[in-house]
Amino acid sequence: MKRVLSWCSRILPAWFRREFGAEIIDQLERDFDAARRRGPFATARYTMSAIGDLIGTSVAERWNPTVTAHAIVDPEREGVQHMLSEWTGDLRHAARSLRRSPGFAVVAIATLGLAIGVNAGMFSVVDAVLLRSLPYPHPDRLVYVAASAPGTEMPAEFGVSREFYLQYRERSHLLQDVALYNSFTNSLRVGDRVERVRMSWPTYTLFSTLGVKPILGRLPVADDESRVFVISYALWQSWFGGDRSVIGRSYEVGGGMRTIIGVMGPDFRFPVDGTMLWISSAPGLADVDPGHFGEGMVARMKPGVTTAALTNELNTLAQGLPQRFGGSANYARTIARHRAVVRTLRDQLVGGIETPLLVLFGAVGIVLLIACANVANLFTVRAEGRLRELAVRRAIGARRGQLIRMQMAEAVVIAIVAGGVAATLAKVSLPLFVRAAPADVPRLGDAGLGVVVVGFVVAVTFITAIACGLIPAIRGSAPDLRRLRQGGRGSTHQRPWVRDGLVVAQTALALVLLIGSGLLLRSFERLRRVNPGYDTHDTFTFQIAPDRPSLKDGPTFARFDLAFMDRLRALPGVQSVGLIENVPLDENTDETRFRSDRSAEASAELHYNFTAGDYFKTMKIKVLSGRSFTDDESLTWRGNAMVSRAAATALWPGLNPIGRRLQMGGDTTWFTVIGVVADVMQDDFRQRPNPVVYFPIVGPTDTSWAESSPGYVIRTTRAEKIAPEVRAIVHDIAPEAPMYRIYTMAGLAQRSMVDLSFTMLTLAIAAVLALILGIVGLYGVLSYVVAQRTREIGVRMALGADAAQVRRMVVAQGARVVGAGIVLGLLGAALSTQALRSLLFGVTAIDVTTFAGMSALLIGVGIVASYLPARRASAVDPIESLRGE
Repeated sequence: MKRVLSWCSRILPAWFRREFGAEIIDQLERDFDAARRRGPFATARYTMSAIGDLIGTSVAERWNPTVTAHAIVDPEREGVQHMLSEWTGDLRHAARSLRRSPGFAVVAIATLGLAIGVNAGMFSVVDAVLLRSLPYPHPDRLVYVAASAPGTEMPAEFGVSREFYLQYRERSHLLQDVALYNSFTNSLRVGDRVERVRMSWPTYTLFSTLGVKPILGRLPVADDESRVFVISYALWQSWFGGDRSVIGRSYEVGGGMRTIIGVMGPDFRFPVDGTMLWISSAPGLADVDPGHFGEGMVARMKPGVTTAALTNELNTLAQGLPQRFGGSANYARTIARHRAVVRTLRDQLVGGIETPLLVLFGAVGIVLLIACANVANLFTVRAEGRLRELAVRRAIGARRGQLIRMQMAEAVVIAIVAGGVAATLAKVSLPLFVRAAPADVPRLGDAGLGVVVVGFVVAVTFITAIACGLIPAIRGSAPDLRRLRQGGRGSTHQRPWVRDGLVVAQTALALVLLIGSGLLLRSFERLRRVNPGYDTHDTFTFQIAPDRPSLKDGPTFARFDLAFMDRLRALPGVQSVGLIENVPLDENTDETRFRSDRSAEASAELHYNFTAGDYFKTMKIKVLSGRSFTDDESLTWRGNAMVSRAAATALWPGLNPIGRRLQMGGDTTWFTVIGVVADVMQDDFRQRPNPVVYFPIVGPTDTSWAESSPGYVIRTTRAEKIAPEVRAIVHDIAPEAPMYRIYTMAGLAQRSMVDLSFTMLTLAIAAVLALILGIVGLYGVLSYVVAQRTREIGVRMALGADAAQVRRMVVAQGARVVGAGIVLGLLGAALSTQALRSLLFGVTAIDVTTFAGMSALLIGVGIVASYLPARRASAVDPIESLRGE
């Protein structure tokens, strides 16, 4: 960019002087200095006027060498005032002319206003999510750090553990600071109000790493440990009414009493939007559990450090972890293959949403191009209808630059009004767009009609005026005095390359959008037909978090859960009830290494979950062999477990797993397999099912786990209406427990596809707009051609041509234009659909069926649009058309 600017600074002055002459440039510089002394507003007005005159004169010279550049120097001109008066006069004349053509003006304004409006709305989202810098000092030095271990059974990328934090923080020479963080929901109790809120439990170094400070109070330090917490601005306003005396008060957070020490600013929402509070921690050597991966890590590099250099250093530091912190032999093997993953924090936060947003921004950009082509065609037709008027103006002494400026003034008026319509449309539609977008899009709530977006609208409006009006204005102002002898007849001897070329471009761009939306539609349909291993219909799910002294371990929570499920079963219309620790499509399952009784080497990385009641029956998950857990096994530990088919294949390939035993990594307890169930899709319909081990909600007495807030699932035909009745039971047996994560499984299934469905819907709307604009453009051009060829058609029919031949002639002309556009569109789609690869499911980026189907659709619609003018042409009365001549 610096080279380009430097080149322009050297070349442009020479180009201007060569283009317009030194005398003219000197005059313009003197006028500019005079305007600058009058103030910035006068300078801006003069600059715009001078640019308009220079463009008009330069173009005029190229089209008519007899017009000299000195034509813009008028001895009677009085600097800026004269230029401004000329432009003002042209704009007034343009407004009056457009008032006499309300149909043309309304269509042009509506077309451009709609196109600019959707572009402004999408740009505001792109600006908020992708273009704005992160709200931290020197954000380019912030990186996200993860891990990978190629050749092991670990995921392709996974979070680090606490020993990484200690090692990197104490021994890295390239990091200025480093922090661990996570994100989860837990209970917050303030007086009688108790709710589950989004919170994070980072190391106390998070705030210094990001470089943020509170607007009230202080930040945590190492000595605070986990006794304090910091709240968000949103929580401060909504729960505490902005009360400054909240600092120092203690509340129950995450199962313990903690004290508020600070309030963060409204821009701080790390790690995800909606985070309400942060509980500090200061992990030491005693808190390290080697191999307990899954923590997020953010770090700040020292000035001048690159991510490549940091990656190399972290790889070296990680190799010393087993020697310093110990760990199992499997942990040592994982670290031996460890490779640090380092990317900028910005890429980590927005990387997943960047491609869909850019695809949508490109789609609405295509709609704008089609709209410009459409309006440019309208201006071309309008200019050709004014050929005699322009020839008369030229004959009585009007300069060509004046004719161009006069016609450009109409484009400017249209664009300005369309810009106002666009800004209004963007302001009204943007909230609807934000609500329809996926909830996990970072910083989406910051999108709005701010100064940057208004500047974008102004810039696009200016560019649109030039794109729509300049070429028609140049062609319409060509010095051809023979038009005076043509009377009112249109010029039919010139081939309509510009009009046809614009329609070809419209058709090609519309086909690109149609194919893109078609691919996403097919992906959506394939995704809807996926069998996730369970039935999402007629299923209601929720969670509660009871908090009372009697609930202290696995058996006490189990008794509470079973009694609660009995109350739920008694509700009218309830068929079955179960519980699961991590509800599919709502929460991810944890994973660890399991080994089987087959051999010491027979181990695999598996996920695990906890269940009770009739969970598998309620979710309609097939029990392939063996049996499910009984209520007795949920109350008293029997050492039993269930596995999914994928887990059984991983541990006992080719063997019957019933009666086999397995052991969780790092534990000495053996579990006996009593049942095998079908694989289920836990996270997303696009991903392969995880291999899962299911445990009852009661563990062995020496290491009893307590599932304090599992998810309950209810099968009932009243899944959409049963929530109030369930809430009444919760209030009766556990009034202190917040009820949260209230969904139907059908709603969760719909939410899991929101990324694809939102992109598909937005792209489909853009494609429909493009199709409508393209067909309107084709119809308008053919209608104009028919009107211009009325005499020719009358002569053909007088000589014996029948109506069918005339219709075929007009339709064939439209088909040629559409065919050329389809060829170009297929080529463009073959290249552009590669950007959709990450969104597609079950189809390829070049799907022959979609390409052929959308091409056929466009051909059919194009033929219909061509037939309407053709039918009107065939109805021409040859006697009347010849008499009119």
